[in-house]
Amino acid sequence: MINNDDKLHEECGVFGVFCSEPEQDAVLPMYYGLFSLQHRGQESAGIAVSRDNGIDIHKEVGLVGNIFNSDVLAKLKGSAAVGHVRYSTSETDLLENAQPFVSRFKLGSIAVVHNGMLTNADTVRELLEDAGIGFTSTSDSEVIVNLIAKNYKKGPEKAITDTIKFIKGSYALLVLTENALVGARDPNGIRPLCLGQFGDGKSKNNGWMLSSESCAIEAAGGKYVRDIEPGEVIIISRDQVLSFSFSEKTRRAVCTFEYVYFARPDSVIDGIDVYHSRIRAGEILGRESSAAADLVIGVPDSGIPAAIGYGRATGTPFGMGIVKNKYIGRTFINPGQVAREKAVLLKHFIIRSEVKGKKIVLIDDSIVRGTTSKRLVMLLKSAGAKEVHIRICSPPVRFPCYFGIDTPHRKDLISNMTTPEELCKSLGANSLAFISEKGLLESIDTTDTPGECGFCLGCFTGEYPIPVGY
Repeated sequence: MINNDDKLHEECGVFGVFCSEPEQDAVLPMYYGLFSLQHRGQESAGIAVSRDNGIDIHKEVGLVGNIFNSDVLAKLKGSAAVGHVRYSTSETDLLENAQPFVSRFKLGSIAVVHNGMLTNADTVRELLEDAGIGFTSTSDSEVIVNLIAKNYKKGPEKAITDTIKFIKGSYALLVLTENALVGARDPNGIRPLCLGQFGDGKSKNNGWMLSSESCAIEAAGGKYVRDIEPGEVIIISRDQVLSFSFSEKTRRAVCTFEYVYFARPDSVIDGIDVYHSRIRAGEILGRESSAAADLVIGVPDSGIPAAIGYGRATGTPFGMGIVKNKYIGRTFINPGQVAREKAVLLKHFIIRSEVKGKKIVLIDDSIVRGTTSKRLVMLLKSAGAKEVHIRICSPPVRFPCYFGIDTPHRKDLISNMTTPEELCKSLGANSLAFISEKGLLESIDTTDTPGECGFCLGCFTGEYPIPVGY
């Protein structure tokens, strides 16, 4: 599926379950966990389970609820599992790139799920191909699973840790062996990963969970314990839970868009409450760039908390104003600018009685191509709004991401091509303002020195935490 809507997109979400007793079932909590991560990827989903000294897998194109019906779930019995939801950027190889990836060989079986992007994937792939290893996909994750399999004679833990040390880039990585669940987070912590626990820790039916977001742990019946630290590996077996750092201390660079847009608002990432970070972004935006208006509205869904915060800071009444059609899938949106613009008409609807005759402040999380903003201004003014003032809760997106976010080419990023004044005019708005970089960091980081916790601002500044290929 080619990305033709007007948002940045996370590539995927990962979830893992490891039960303390072999008779326990990991598949049902896995299903609930993946269902709760559906917002991170809607093109394909898969589950791999460990049972009877082997690994079974089921993955398909589509949504979690459609792929994993009761018959499929009944066949996927096992006490440990990993799962994946994926956002794809290709029409032709979607099924081939669906995860998990499973490798079965003489010494055992492993399954891998991965959120992120490797900056040295091409190099590693070429080395493996030179060694006679074939590939069936273009996914970085297959590079990882093949690299682990190649080194498996060293033992599973050594093979996994050697692989993690060799790969570069961003990753929240889960590896399922026949006897353990392993999780790892890249040294900069660009992609999120957290640990959860279920059961009381004393009786049977206990276990552990690893997830891209804390909201999925709670939905699967677990309790959020903590975030996996950047550069940390955690190995969960029935005997023990081991944790160690595999890299020297590097600069933490958590993706800011996890807080701005990607993560579900009820998640906590690295100790930061996503919902309240969006509220704070709106408050800061109101202090930095207020506009005289009768009503502030947010573009559903991520713009709504920021609109509430903006209203609190400026005294502007908050209203709904825009209703989002939750039943239109990206499969409907065809390539081409005309199709993108028409799609907005079916995705967002204006409550005329709320906006007619009023000066409106419209809050959104970002502007990528400008398609959505332009159409919403037109719709609001057609519904009788006197003025529309756009306020954006992220700085202008001027550079592509190389760490697992699907971004257009730089030439298609509208903020890279125009000044804010020119952009405002092209959108038909009465005014336009973006939150400052300092303001964004302040909204996310609640310490006395915002930014010291470390966040990636690469798509705003072009300065990346690790070297990338241009």
